[in-house]
Amino acid sequence: MAGGGRGEARAIDVNTPSVARMYDWLLGGVENYLSDRTACAELLEIVPSSRALARDNRSFLRRVVKSLVHDHGVEQFIDHGSGLPTQENVHQVAQRIEPDCRVVYVDNDPIVLAHGRTTLDENANTAVIDADMRDTDEIFDHPDTGRLIRPGRRTAALFVSVLHCLPDTGDERDPAAVVRRTAARLRELGPGNLMVICQLVSDDPAVRREVTDLMARSTHGRWGRVRRRDEVRAYFEGFTVLDPGLVDVVDWRPESPPPPEHRRPKEWAEWGGVARL
Repeated sequence: MAGGGRGEARAIDVNTPSVARMYDWLLGGVENYLSDRTACAELLEIVPSSRALARDNRSFLRRVVKSLVHDHGVEQFIDHGSGLPTQENVHQVAQRIEPDCRVVYVDNDPIVLAHGRTTLDENANTAVIDADMRDTDEIFDHPDTGRLIRPGRRTAALFVSVLHCLPDTGDERDPAAVVRRTAARLRELGPGNLMVICQLVSDDPAVRREVTDLMARSTHGRWGRVRRRDEVRAYFEGFTVLDPGLVDVVDWRPESPPPPEHRRPKEWAEWGGVARL
């Protein structure tokens, strides 16, 4: 593993909650601080299903990577906003099926970069690069991306539970623009490449507002918003959505029966799917 960076390591701000560290806590991890746990406690007051949702999302990531490699011949991944390493990371799932599978992890959280590079130090087919997921050209033109991502090989870009971290700006930093720009760069690599997108959605305006306000306040503005399903569906316009379509992630090719409707969280869901470009 080679980790490209922006020079000197940035200090970890333990007093401001980090989305990556909050997610780590929700999954039962230990790479988090009091500020993260306090923010998670507030989140659980609004949406008590937050822990279950995090687990469901992680299970979806594992299933989707397995399917992309096994069923669609994907040989290389670019994982945007990859978060802290945990069990069943993208490269572990992919390389069990195809040992030569290449994975570029993209994040700009200092703790993610530090832990990722340490964890992946002996894996020549992975890299962790320091970049904002909105900086598409910087990601695709990075030396480590050039080293690992080979034109003409089936490639998938992952935006798993990260686009809700981006605000709607109406310009090139807007999540919709990021999706389109990433799709264009994937098409340059060759035909038939894929994209995975899922994000937090809610039909309840109060939940959308309360979660968005909490996360924006807790992270000092490093957050986007919980969206409606139709807003996420718009990200897939012009792409070919693969079966089973755009769904709650628990319904995406489950390996065991998903919970019935009456046992699912009513407040929100992680929702999306897989598309061929």
